[in-house]
Amino acid sequence: MIVNGKEYELKLHGQTFHCALDVTMKYVGGKWKSVVIWYLRKDARRFSELRKNIPDITEKMLSLTLRQLEADGILERTVYAEVPPRVEYKLSAQGKSLLPLVEEMAAWGRKKTKDEGEMVEVNRKPKQKK
Repeated sequence: MIVNGKEYELKLHGQTFHCALDVTMKYVGGKWKSVVIWYLRKDARRFSELRKNIPDITEKMLSLTLRQLEADGILERTVYAEVPPRVEYKLSAQGKSLLPLVEEMAAWGRKKTKDEGEMVEVNRKPKQKK
């Protein structure tokens, strides 16, 4: 990264980054992280709620994404001592600080779709229990 004609590297948690955007993308990049943050922006959610809201994500990928976001300090996982156990995920203070960024990315996506595509209603049939 060049600042005032001088080259810098960013060091964070034992990793070297070449620009500030690279740091940000470590935490929100990839296919699912920003989507999970989006669905946690207003309320805490259970795993099953997130899975329902993000139908294209597999259970394994959702689990891995939640674990990574928790390890990165973006979300908090709360286990309630109930039978059966109830687990909820919510954004941490650090995760909430990402909301303006995520909301801007969503606004950009809506505008791009409006300008060059279309928004189509999806009528999903409820899954049949086996």
